[in-house]
Amino acid sequence: MKMQDDSGGGTCLIVLAHPEARSFCGAWAEASAAGAEAAGARVLWSDLCAMGFDPVEGQGHYPGLEGRFDPLKAQGAAAEKGRMPADVAAEVEKIEAADVIVFHFPLWWFGPPAILKGWLDRCLVHGRIHDVDHRFDAGRMRGKRALFCVSTGAKASESGPGGKEGETRLLLWPLAYTLRYCGFDVAEPLLVHGVHGYFTGAEEAALEERLSGVLAAQAGMIAGLSGRALMSFNADADFDDEGRLKPGAPSHSPFIRRAD
Repeated sequence: MKMQDDSGGGTCLIVLAHPEARSFCGAWAEASAAGAEAAGARVLWSDLCAMGFDPVEGQGHYPGLEGRFDPLKAQGAAAEKGRMPADVAAEVEKIEAADVIVFHFPLWWFGPPAILKGWLDRCLVHGRIHDVDHRFDAGRMRGKRALFCVSTGAKASESGPGGKEGETRLLLWPLAYTLRYCGFDVAEPLLVHGVHGYFTGAEEAALEERLSGVLAAQAGMIAGLSGRALMSFNADADFDDEGRLKPGAPSHSPFIRRAD
């Protein structure tokens, strides 16, 4: 794991979005932390549910703010004046310190848990993590890498191309593009399917064995993260002055494609 800080080992932030620490997601996050420490990294934690993190952005976080609430303007002013909400300021400090962020969460209703989306809404602070002149190829978070470690209840066959549940990799694209907007490199997600509590007997035993294998392999995954393939996104130069994909430019996702 190529991460650098003053101690030579780099910094890894673990972001866990699951209400039960004893869940597979919780154990998986612990395995990532142990792997990062074994690779010589300093580990930071944001266990969002355990922290009681408030995911709802709003005027109440900005005492003294008057008039109509504009989230971007409120965040920008708070960042400029050094008056970010205390919980957000702590998270921003972690984000800026991290060379790698590993997100652990289940897929709920075809997206991440609401607390994780709210963490992004509040902690990717306008004026600090991004601004109008520093996004995409010029993003402030360039050089940082993110990895999604995601569990689903659906089978792998249901979660790939043509699957009834929708392709998990595409369901994760908006979250990945949020980080891309800020300048992150986003590694191909690590997906574990068929994780739920309704198995019994031999099926339950088989699941436990499979998940134990995932946990055992996580240290190697983290140590080798610098070599993991990245999700592909269009470069800024692929778009015209109106923000549309240029003729001949590649399309890496159904979310960004030419109409013809």
